[in-house]
Amino acid sequence: MVGALSPSRAGDYATCALLYRFRAIDRLPERPGLAAFRGTLVHEVLDRLFDLPAEQRSQGRAAEMLPQAFSELMAAEPEAAFALVEDAPWPAPEPPDVPDAARDRLLGDAAALLDTYFGLEDPRRVEPTHREQLVEVALDPDVLLRGYVDRMDEADGQLRVVDYKTGRSPGQQWEQQAMFQLRFYALVVHRATGRIPGRLQLLYLGNGEVLTYHPDADDLDRFERKVRAMWKAITRAADAGDWRPRRSAKCKWCSFQQLCPEFGGTPPPLPPMPVTESSTTVVA
Repeated sequence: MVGALSPSRAGDYATCALLYRFRAIDRLPERPGLAAFRGTLVHEVLDRLFDLPAEQRSQGRAAEMLPQAFSELMAAEPEAAFALVEDAPWPAPEPPDVPDAARDRLLGDAAALLDTYFGLEDPRRVEPTHREQLVEVALDPDVLLRGYVDRMDEADGQLRVVDYKTGRSPGQQWEQQAMFQLRFYALVVHRATGRIPGRLQLLYLGNGEVLTYHPDADDLDRFERKVRAMWKAITRAADAGDWRPRRSAKCKWCSFQQLCPEFGGTPPPLPPMPVTESSTTVVA
């Protein structure tokens, strides 16, 4: 099997092989989520903020950008209306109208997350080298590792990778999943640029916490072996058509419970040919 592996899909497989199948092989549709759309909106404003000269990157300017960014995202992704109108039937031929109250509530929540960001760092003191950057590297002829990096910049002569998270920082139960993502980004950036990032950070805007990782060559070598082993397991599952569910506390947030044998459901027939995440041009 030839394909690409991102931190999200790798996390899906680590959580549940059937979840990976539903998203990466079947590509089943999922109702747009409010948290995901709010995150997209905040990411968009932070990206636009760094288009401005350093001295103009203020809290007030970020707040001013929110309404226009919201309007443009809704025009580009009208299905996001289903996230804001949670009682609207889905799927449906047309997205629902978004009430002003729902719009205002979203903008208020996004503004609060942006306020938290400004408490974590001063964007006037940062000059990114890359923003919203797709980085891909071939781990071997059969698999690409792919990751979108929110921001890369130079700090104290070292490469720093920063990812914005609009939720709360994970408790101990979920911290290893967050560290998996940081190691994945570190490996992809290292293989794409030849440099080991000096620091990787997840900025959790939901509660103002920062998770930091300082990689070294030995740790990245160990992690690469782990990713290779995961891809071999995915390939074996694809060859055998064996995508077993794994019940966990995360099941309560799963969009596919009605199709999962753990909840009395039946998965749809597998597609005739396995389909994985499509490949795009390598960006270093």
